[in-house]
Amino acid sequence: QVQLVESGGGLVQAGGSLRLSCAASGRTFSGYHMGWFRQAPGKEREFVAAITWSGGRTYYVDSVKGRVTISRDIAKNTVYLQMNSLKPEDTAVYYCAARRGTYSITDNSETYDYWGQGTQVTVSS
Repeated sequence: QVQLVESGGGLVQAGGSLRLSCAASGRTFSGYHMGWFRQAPGKEREFVAAITWSGGRTYYVDSVKGRVTISRDIAKNTVYLQMNSLKPEDTAVYYCAARRGTYSITDNSETYDYWGQGTQVTVSS
């Protein structure tokens, strides 16, 4: 079992930055790929970014490329999502998720095994 707790969300003006954190506890964090997803009101949950268990590869949805960076600190059992140049369309609840590293990394939310409770990000225009 892996427990995930997100933090760092909030209200920011367009063009601003936020860094989301996801602290993991439980089973070996380093053995899991980690992903960030988001869900805006009335919309389906969508993939934002993911990082392999080793931290060697990262993946992003096209709409955030160049503005968002995912990283992980294995020693701190934490994964981060640095978001810059935020836009109103980035407003959503952001979730981190874990997928067993024995499987390939994916952007499909249905394939992730553990989820956090989410943190709200609101970007004002």
